[in-house]
Amino acid sequence: MKLGIVGLPNVGKSTLFNAITQAGAEAQNYPFCTIEPNVGVVTVPDERVDNLTNINKSKKTVYATIDFVDIAGLVKGASQGEGLGNKFLSNIREVDAIIHVVRAFDDTNVVHVDGSVDPVRDIDTINLELIFSDIEILQRRQAKAQKALKADKNAAKELEVINKFLNVLGQNKSARTLELTEAEKEISKDFNLLTDKPVIYVANVSEDEIGSADNDYVKKIKEFAQTENAACVVISARIEEELSSLSAEEKKEYLADLGVDQSGLDKLVRASYDLLGLISFLTTGPDETRAWTISKGTSAQNAAGKIHSDIQRGFIRAETIAYDELMKVDGNMVTAKEKGLIRSEGKEYVMQDGDVVLFRFNV
Repeated sequence: MKLGIVGLPNVGKSTLFNAITQAGAEAQNYPFCTIEPNVGVVTVPDERVDNLTNINKSKKTVYATIDFVDIAGLVKGASQGEGLGNKFLSNIREVDAIIHVVRAFDDTNVVHVDGSVDPVRDIDTINLELIFSDIEILQRRQAKAQKALKADKNAAKELEVINKFLNVLGQNKSARTLELTEAEKEISKDFNLLTDKPVIYVANVSEDEIGSADNDYVKKIKEFAQTENAACVVISARIEEELSSLSAEEKKEYLADLGVDQSGLDKLVRASYDLLGLISFLTTGPDETRAWTISKGTSAQNAAGKIHSDIQRGFIRAETIAYDELMKVDGNMVTAKEKGLIRSEGKEYVMQDGDVVLFRFNV
C-alpha cells in the first residue's frame, strides 16, 4: 500500500511525514522545501501481533507495512507546470491513495502560500489542479477513441465512459464522485485518473486543539469530505512529531494526558485500511509471528498465495480461529484445538480480519 501525502506548501505535510516515518524529510517554513518525493516505510501498529509474539516466544516479528510518499506542495497553476507542478502530479499518479493534508490552524509565524487560512479554498486549489490534469489526459484519450471507432468495437464503450468523466470534471467535481457500473469501472482502471484515487482529508490542527471539539476549520473540512464520501482524520502534525521520539509506554501516557486514546498515525492507518478495503490475517509460531495484508473478500487459497505460491498451488485446508476466540484460551493453539475452536476451512472460505491461520498443503 503506497499513500501519497499532498497539499499546499506549508500545511504540515513534511512535518507529518517526518513524524510518522521518522525518515528525516526537510520541513522548513518556506514553499517548495520538498522537491523530490521522500518515501518512508511505516510498520502498522498491531497489538494482536505483539501479543501472539509474546505468547509463542517468536524469534521474529513482522508487521504489515505502508509506504508513505511525501509529495512536494502543489500550487495554483500546477497542471500548467507552475511550481514544478507537472513533476509533482506525476508523483501522485504512482500512489494507491491520497492523504490530502489541509491546514486547520492559525499561526502568524507559519507562512501561508495564499496569505490566509481557508481550508475549502485550499482543498479546491489542489483538487482543481488534479481535475485539470485529468481533463487533459481524458481529452487525449477521447481523440484516440474517436479515431478508433470504426476499427475497434470497444472504442465506443471507452468513449462513453470518457465523456461521463469529462462531464463531471467539467463541473469542477472529482472523478471519484461519479457512480459507475462494474463494467465501466473496469474500463476506467486504465485511465489512472488523479481525482479517481481514494482520498483521506487530514485536518492538521494546533497542539492545543487535540482532544478538543472541532474548530470551525475542521468542521468545514469534514463537510467537504462528506460531499465526496471521503474520510476525514484530525491530526496535529506537531503532536505526532513529539510522539515519534517517545517509547511505547511514554506514548500511552502522553496520549492519556491529551485525552485521546490513539495517535494520529493509528487513526490514519485505520482510515487507510478502510479506504482501500484491506484487512490483515495472522500466522504465528515459535519461529515467526506475522501480519499479512489482503483485500476484503480474499479466499483462503488466494490468501495462502501471499505467503508462497507453492502453498496456494498445493492448498488442502486452512486451520483457522479468530484472534479474539484464541485469546479466550490465552492464545494457546493446542488448547484451542482440544476445545474444538479451530475450524477447518476450504479454499473458497473468505478470510476475515484477525483470522489466525495455519495452511495445510501438498508440496
